[in-house]
Amino acid sequence: MNPVQTDPISAKPVFDGNKFVVETEVYGTKIDIEALKGKISSAVEMFQTDIDLLKEGCYLKPKYNSESPEVQGACDIMNQYCKASITYNMPPYTEVVDAAVISQWLICDENMNVVMQEEKAYEYMAGFAARYKTVSATRPLTTPWGKQTQVTGGTYGWSFDENAEAAALINYIKNGEVITKEPAYTQYAASHELQDWGTTYAEVDLTEQHMWYVSDGAVIFETDVVTGMPYEHSTPEGVYALISMARNALLVGNIIPETGEPEYETPVSCWMQITEDGVGFHDATWQPYFGGSLYLWNGSHGCVNMPLSGAETLFNLISPGIPVILHY
Repeated sequence: MNPVQTDPISAKPVFDGNKFVVETEVYGTKIDIEALKGKISSAVEMFQTDIDLLKEGCYLKPKYNSESPEVQGACDIMNQYCKASITYNMPPYTEVVDAAVISQWLICDENMNVVMQEEKAYEYMAGFAARYKTVSATRPLTTPWGKQTQVTGGTYGWSFDENAEAAALINYIKNGEVITKEPAYTQYAASHELQDWGTTYAEVDLTEQHMWYVSDGAVIFETDVVTGMPYEHSTPEGVYALISMARNALLVGNIIPETGEPEYETPVSCWMQITEDGVGFHDATWQPYFGGSLYLWNGSHGCVNMPLSGAETLFNLISPGIPVILHY
């Protein structure tokens, strides 16, 4: 039976929890066939009956040992990368990319050339964006009336340019930079707290048919409303940023294919657009009353109908960019 021969292992840089240090080589038991042939030939000529394989250097040697300058040089380069520390500050959250993280992205090739696995930075930032993105997320909330519920969807919230930030992160590491920064965003919100809309926003409870305007955490206006006819024209749930505002606007419905005419053309005094597809706050003087179950049989085409005085008040309080929360 042939004994199992183990390959030699070169000395190499390893991360000890603080920095890269040289891990000593391992010689193994694999025979250097050419060296052995030479030693056998010499032994025969000298009438030797034994050969000390270790003493005679008949085992394969590792390419690099602990004294090899290439190994120490690789350690030095890796430790230069690990001097970098990038702190992403998003109160109340903080995330740090430091030596503990960076060390996992560094390897050496067979010639002791240091390679930074840049794809690892992109994978990291993809995970980062997934952890902190809030657009379309489900957020818990408590209404001003004390009802505990949640809101899902919408277009408001944090989102990140993860590719741009990954490319920047790679440069910070290669330059050994120590910085504190915010990540690259594609969209902002008011807060990184779970309720990312902050303390100033409009809120509509689609179940209670009631809305509030909250400024700096205090309700300064509220009114009953009429929202979309369920199923046919339901008002969409979600968190949005108010898009635009206009006085004396003309609301135009979808075109009826058979006639080529819009479903409706309705003038309103105050128009405040919430969604890209045309849902907004506006006065609705044709409604007999507001609140209750009226929306079930006389609901809107998706908009939030308000009394004229309430629409005037909200128009004077709100502005484009203010978060609007629509929930059940």
